[in-house]
Amino acid sequence: MNNSATSTARPSVIQLAIKEKSALYAAYIPLFSTGGVFIPTSREYKLGDDVYVLLSLPDDPQRYPVAGKVAWVTPAKAANNRTQGIGILFPTDEKSRSLRLKIEELLGVHMGSDRPTQTI
Repeated sequence: MNNSATSTARPSVIQLAIKEKSALYAAYIPLFSTGGVFIPTSREYKLGDDVYVLLSLPDDPQRYPVAGKVAWVTPAKAANNRTQGIGILFPTDEKSRSLRLKIEELLGVHMGSDRPTQTI
């Protein structure tokens, strides 16, 4: 039996270390109801691709594993000099909900800011 035709590619693993709140603000995607982050990358992804992210937040030594899906793609040479990359949608599990709350707590008053982000 030939398994190669039915096997799926393993999700790519991306490490994203966000060291400053301003960078977290620019990367966080509050429009996604379960939360999400923008990851600058020149690698080609399609909507729905599985991506495993090891996320580090400012002033926090812990790395948070997120098994997300690509829900946003900013192509190379996008309008308004947008950074090329992908938006990862957090899954609907309890760990991701805690991570979303932690990010929103870190951002605090910045959540309602009009400052531009990597996304919208």
